[in-house]
Amino acid sequence: MPRLTMFLAAMAVATQAHAATLRTLTTLTAPVVKLSDLFDDAGSRADRVLGPAPAPGERIVVEAAQLAAIARQFGVDWRPTSSADRAVLDRPGRLLPRTSITEPLLAALARVGAPAEADLELPGFDAPLVPAEASPSVAVEQVDYEGTSGRFTGVVLISGPAMAPLRLRLSGQVDEIVHVLVPLRRLAAGTVLRPGDLVPATVHAAAVRGDVVHAASEAVGLALRHAVPEGQPIPRAELQHPLAVLKGAHVGMELRVPGLTVVAQGTALEGGAMGERIQVLNPVSGLAVEGEIVGPDRVTVAPDSVPLPTGRAAQVATR
Repeated sequence: MPRLTMFLAAMAVATQAHAATLRTLTTLTAPVVKLSDLFDDAGSRADRVLGPAPAPGERIVVEAAQLAAIARQFGVDWRPTSSADRAVLDRPGRLLPRTSITEPLLAALARVGAPAEADLELPGFDAPLVPAEASPSVAVEQVDYEGTSGRFTGVVLISGPAMAPLRLRLSGQVDEIVHVLVPLRRLAAGTVLRPGDLVPATVHAAAVRGDVVHAASEAVGLALRHAVPEGQPIPRAELQHPLAVLKGAHVGMELRVPGLTVVAQGTALEGGAMGERIQVLNPVSGLAVEGEIVGPDRVTVAPDSVPLPTGRAAQVATR
């Protein structure tokens, strides 16, 4: 082979070895597009910034003609092989967790009079996309709160080193929350509450009526006056000490006077717990007296207790 031909062949191989290579798909991890994102072996200008990166979750497609123009402008040794050549610049994104916004917003609202423990209703809120690699910070730039209605408006700034700043204008409702105990399942009337019957729950304060159970110590060992549905707060007024006497039960009646104790049997016309006073019928006399429950199926009758006539006892028995 003539020397000139060999020299030209060697030059062609050397040129081909240093020619740039098109990158057909690039995943961007920065807020800008560089020359090196389009071409491998782009030369001394590889770090040249060409423009902003697409928004998180979006992509840019650079067609053959534009690629050729960029290569010529920056002296990159590359030519398209066909009009189908293209480069896709993809920038992955992730949804910013809702709590990343609501937590600083709740703290800012608490400083202007909102409840310290609350939940936010954000109608129409869509979590913003941020770059997958970013660790953005969230700052509340402005917040206004109307205590009577619970309505608020605010401006939140989301920023980070790998992303363009993003401002969100938000509006919604502040709902105060309370921590309560609720039944794990439906509990029937008369159930004596045990620790395993109750579980912690967080509910809107507006849904709570009256004084309800907040701690196990307020309820365990007490009985329900009425059935309570699963997951519903338990009003403290619905709790009582377990019944020591059931309505209709045979009870021992004790009448104590100085130097004398009289014991008789009667029928409870009412149910009751320890310490409560109920009506008890003496089946022999047909009269009822009021007695204080002092133990299971046991009552004491006060010496000055006035017996009820039979008609009155019948009325009590049918309550």
